[in-house]
Amino acid sequence: MSNFFLESTHDSNKKIARVSAVISANQQEIFALLADPAQHATIDGSGSVKSSRDEHPNRLELGTKFGMEMKVGVPYKITNEVVEFIEGERIAWRHFGGHIWRYILVADGANTCVTEEFDYARAKSPFFIKLAGYPDKNRKSMEKTLERMQKYFTTPR
Repeated sequence: MSNFFLESTHDSNKKIARVSAVISANQQEIFALLADPAQHATIDGSGSVKSSRDEHPNRLELGTKFGMEMKVGVPYKITNEVVEFIEGERIAWRHFGGHIWRYILVADGANTCVTEEFDYARAKSPFFIKLAGYPDKNRKSMEKTLERMQKYFTTPR
């Protein structure tokens, strides 16, 4: 998949790691996938998202809080809040630690350029995030997420 990624970077000055790739699906299809928390484990490239919690909403919108079952070494639960939402174009949620996971969608013919960002500029502990190597770890996980997203849309279901 060497030609798959348009960009995979970490800008330590802006405290953003980002990955972009062209996905074989239209914006609305991809946005529907991202706006459904029950589908997040399907595309998660980190292996840490296990499932949405039972009380999850069917579809995310601005201000929605949603819970996920996670596992990084040990299982835990997390609640996120949707802090950016432009139908079909952008969705982002904030983790309790203050960092943001963001998806930006731009039409590219019949396909969509998807950019995933890990934004830790407003994190409660950006020093710890950088010290633990999360920007680069998350960038690699985001590459896997976009690969899984491509597979999701190109594999018959």
